Amino acid sequence: MTDHKKNAYKYATIVAMGGFVFGIDAALISGTTNYLTEEFALNELQLGAAVGAAAWGVLLALVFVGYAVNKIGRKRALQISAAVYLISALGSAFAPNYWIFLSARFLGGLAFSSISMASMYIGEIAPPKWRGKLVSMIQINIVVGLSAAYFINYMIQNWANSGAEWVITLGIDTNTWRWMLGSEIIFALLWLILLMFIPHSPVWLVLQERIEEAKETLKRVISENEVETHIVEMKESLQTMGADHSDWAQFKEIFNRPMRITFIIAATLAIVQQSTGINAILFYAPTVFEQLGMGTDAAFSQAIWIGVISVIFTVLGLLLVDKIGRRPMVLGGLLWIIISLGICFYGFHNATYSLSKENVVELTEVSGAERLNILIDTSYDSDIDFKEALMETLGEEEAKKHSSALIQKAANLNGLLILIGILSFIAAFQSTIGPVMWVLFSEIFPISNRGIAIPVFVFLTSITSSLIQTFFPWQLENLGIGSTLLFYASTVAIGLVILFIYLKETKNMTIEEVQLALAPKKKSE
Repeated sequence: MTDHKKNAYKYATIVAMGGFVFGIDAALISGTTNYLTEEFALNELQLGAAVGAAAWGVLLALVFVGYAVNKIGRKRALQISAAVYLISALGSAFAPNYWIFLSARFLGGLAFSSISMASMYIGEIAPPKWRGKLVSMIQINIVVGLSAAYFINYMIQNWANSGAEWVITLGIDTNTWRWMLGSEIIFALLWLILLMFIPHSPVWLVLQERIEEAKETLKRVISENEVETHIVEMKESLQTMGADHSDWAQFKEIFNRPMRITFIIAATLAIVQQSTGINAILFYAPTVFEQLGMGTDAAFSQAIWIGVISVIFTVLGLLLVDKIGRRPMVLGGLLWIIISLGICFYGFHNATYSLSKENVVELTEVSGAERLNILIDTSYDSDIDFKEALMETLGEEEAKKHSSALIQKAANLNGLLILIGILSFIAAFQSTIGPVMWVLFSEIFPISNRGIAIPVFVFLTSITSSLIQTFFPWQLENLGIGSTLLFYASTVAIGLVILFIYLKETKNMTIEEVQLALAPKKKSE
């Protein structure tokens, strides 16, 4: 491997570690939902706000990130994000009440914008033939972070239940969720340190008219005889927007006719990627598995499978993105997701819920379990009907507290079929639309406005993500898991149709060649 290729991989790996920290931050919360509900006496919308606070935080950050990456540079903006992750992790782990916890999670969301900046930075230092692989490293790091978070949660949960003396001494048994969230601190600190060793983006240096520095950076990542050509292409791209390089000029350019097809593709990708419901599954993984009739411990262990599948299929996507191409991976992946969610819907739709006399006797953790005798041998066709009956019988607080144990006893469904559907969905997302959206975002915007355009469309995907996360507990409680997954499948189907019409192949193209491919065709006179 040549030195410039080693450097490109080294810089991309360091920057992509932001995806790992994001994955850790995003998935650790999945193991804390029941603890948070009990600790702070939360209802469904309050829990949704706690989990979704980070997604709302990124919305605020993305308003300013375009200005930041253009003003202080991609490198400095990434370093600020790493520092914010660190502060948020400390605040979340030591939060004394709900509102401080909510604020710390919201603050962490400000750092979520690092994903868009990482995609931007790697796209700008990576040679075209490696860009797909290097940008996809972000998604690999995200899923490795997710997997690590699920494993950490499972490990800490087991420690908390072990009764070991050292566990009691450290307070892991009484502050389980705090240890889960606090585990992020070391990773955020490590990333902050590593970011000191990357250079400034050559595109940003050209924007700042620091041409000689841009050349020196390019010499580290491409052959020296290609440097002048790249510099010329960057300058020509900048000339397309004239002398006005202001953020407002870049923002307006997004909506101009030459970018119409790019706008449609980017907006559809931004919405459909999160409309799959991926973050509902990832951030509430144990909760979702509890709907299969698993106990809490089993749900934590099954969540690890999500991480394992995510890693395997993201690596597969990384190997294929520069071979198969972006278009077939996106379209095929969305169809695969629709089928997977359809399998889950079918499994939940045909489920029934009923308690036997033996079930009620075994529910020793439920105070006054004999109250459930009136429900014995009554069959309910949906989880919603069953939960309503529990609330009428036990009261809302008791029903929610013991929901996992009660569903575990009462559920009569094809758990294997649904589990296959969920894991198939994870595999489809992580090998296709998950990483490929970031690859396309790094390719389809001209360098004249990419500093603003990428954050704008990441803002759109973040809005979608925050809505999905915030309202998932409410949907689960009021629509049921089956109908919620069907809703996700329907929105993905709409996105599939739009992308089938407009998405072009961008494999092995320079950023300038991509602009020509996506330019609207001129009408014949």
